[in-house]
Amino acid sequence: MNRLACFTSVLALTAGAAAAQEMHFNRIASFPVVQNMAEGEDTSRTTSPEIISATADGMTLVYSDSPLGVIGMIDITDPADPQPMGNVDVSGEPTAVSVLGNTTAFVGVNTSESYTAPSGRLAAIDIASRSEVASCDLGGQPDSTAIAPDGSFITVAIENERDEDLGDGGLPQMPAGFVAIIPLTDGAMDCDGIIRADVTGLADTAPEDPEPEFVDVNAEGEIAVTLQENNHIVVLSSDGTVLSHFSAGSVDLDGIDTQEEGALIFDESAEGVLREPDGLQWIDDTHFAIANEGDWKGGSRGWTIFSQDGSVVYESGTDFEHAVIQIGHYPEERSGNKGVEPEGMEAATFGGTPFVFLLAERASVIGVYDVTDPAAPRLHQLLPSGISPEGAIAIPQRNLLATANEFDGIEDGAARAHVMIFEYQDAPAAYPHLTSEGMDTLTGWGANSGMVAGADGMIYAVNDSFYGMQPTIFVIDPAHTPARIVNAIPVTREGAPAQKLDMEGIALDGEGGFWVASEGRTDRVVPHALYHIGPDGSIEDEIGLPAELMAVERRFGFEGVTLVDGTLWMAVQREWGDDPKNHVKLVSYNIESGEWGAVHYPKAEPATGWVGLSEITYHDGFFYIVERDNQHGTAAVTKKVYRVAADQMQPADLGGTLPVVEKEEVRDLLGDLTSTGGYVLDKVEGLAIMPDGTAWISTDNDGVDDHSGETMFFSIGSVDG
Repeated sequence: MNRLACFTSVLALTAGAAAAQEMHFNRIASFPVVQNMAEGEDTSRTTSPEIISATADGMTLVYSDSPLGVIGMIDITDPADPQPMGNVDVSGEPTAVSVLGNTTAFVGVNTSESYTAPSGRLAAIDIASRSEVASCDLGGQPDSTAIAPDGSFITVAIENERDEDLGDGGLPQMPAGFVAIIPLTDGAMDCDGIIRADVTGLADTAPEDPEPEFVDVNAEGEIAVTLQENNHIVVLSSDGTVLSHFSAGSVDLDGIDTQEEGALIFDESAEGVLREPDGLQWIDDTHFAIANEGDWKGGSRGWTIFSQDGSVVYESGTDFEHAVIQIGHYPEERSGNKGVEPEGMEAATFGGTPFVFLLAERASVIGVYDVTDPAAPRLHQLLPSGISPEGAIAIPQRNLLATANEFDGIEDGAARAHVMIFEYQDAPAAYPHLTSEGMDTLTGWGANSGMVAGADGMIYAVNDSFYGMQPTIFVIDPAHTPARIVNAIPVTREGAPAQKLDMEGIALDGEGGFWVASEGRTDRVVPHALYHIGPDGSIEDEIGLPAELMAVERRFGFEGVTLVDGTLWMAVQREWGDDPKNHVKLVSYNIESGEWGAVHYPKAEPATGWVGLSEITYHDGFFYIVERDNQHGTAAVTKKVYRVAADQMQPADLGGTLPVVEKEEVRDLLGDLTSTGGYVLDKVEGLAIMPDGTAWISTDNDGVDDHSGETMFFSIGSVDG
């Protein structure tokens, strides 16, 4: 019986109970693009939606998929329920797509044999028949495409990209790139009228070898183009005349992390970091924004607004990255490179407000900025994206925004590649669920695992081994919207950050301190152990596992701990050497006597992959246990909360036959995990139950490594029925 079937998830609490409501973008759907493969196709192949466009009526999305060599189409007549329309083969590598009206998708197709012999074409695909109706030879390798607002021409950035493995990977590497401008007459390409706009001799860096990256066209027909590797920007007329050009410049950065050391420490600086922009979007006819992704020499982690004469109107510096850090999306594994790495952009006006949508490739976040005043943009909100957002399309006539997220986790056991759809609503922002905003110092967080509720109304959470150099106990106030981290207690050993910990469970000791369960990995010299930690975070005692357990030890160990009447109970994630199939141990340790024992818990048969336990907590006569599989998205089956009556927890001696407890289902979490329009996240890791019975759930974002970084932190209501 599902005891919480009568409860409505209070995810709305994390979305806010704002007194003065404001319009916000909220995700309403996620579409795994593998669904566009035809019946019988090999769905284990990598898919990657990159650049995305839409028909004029906003009913169809069209995206490029480079690994498959296709463009994919999605029916969004009902945007909350997108439907597959299939793929169209383009006989090459699609690099970008732009849709004109409701009829034609123009696709840049790379057909290059080598870096030194680049080639490509612009294909016109009839959307209704899903067939190619025309093609123009471009004379080089295309990157981005853009159609003039009046439909009079389409422009293509011909990058002729460099070989990053040649020498130092730097420029020059000929042949030079250029900008192609193809006239359109009633939507048809005039291949004979192609203009090759020469942009050589302009940049300070390798002027003989420009590499155009991204193009956009304003209402006056002026083309702005980024030369990323050259760190330069050019503005062209529709006939290819250079109207202005200037260096993209550099930025001095303070408060950044440049070391990939398993810790989030933002105390470093960098001077003269080249912007090296990728994405570019006109905001109006005189201003455009650039996303400073960086390439071979730069990457300033933010974004900039220029006047077309080259004047810097606005520079974000580290503001964007710092906002991303506070919501737990900072990619520590990219600290030595370019941090959050803004790459793509979109700009559009919704409800009279001009917005810029900034896509952070490595943080998997969309920064939504109100640019009513281009000199003083306001961060309106941060949206959760799929992994590695590459392209976005705004559909303001339908109050919609769609993103194409290129990373496909098929080879890494992560989520498949998705297109996500957001709606501009008269509603509170549904994300983030958790933030460190408001703390005195910039505080990063992530990979949150075990949780426990205190009588003080706070929730205490630990991070796991991803941050091995920075084990931390986070104090969370769930009364805020979003929930707020109000303190971060470093876990230390003899005054230094404690190493060799994989904290997966936490309990309060009743005296201001904590008990923490660490999941061991003997192959990495990480011990299976219990730690008694003082209020200041210092380790006071370490308790190793007894010989009876270590004799049957496996990698997947303790995944939660709770304290009941002087006895610690730990949930073992998966079967160890002496466990029957689909049975795992709930292990007991009497603090006073030092005695160990266990019972067996029957877990679900996995549909795919494996099923294990990830949390245990005691409340009012019951032990509540999180049971989950290791699957994402549509493959996920088991994400549940169960409970076991305390009178069943009669531990037997280790090494012998253990009693098997009976479990009762409390909550199937699949509905909660999709309630904000995203795909089902893998790791439901935290469960905390307040004294009044209110239960809180959290997910582990794997430190934003092959993960979108999204953390869900929400209440499922009261477990007292």
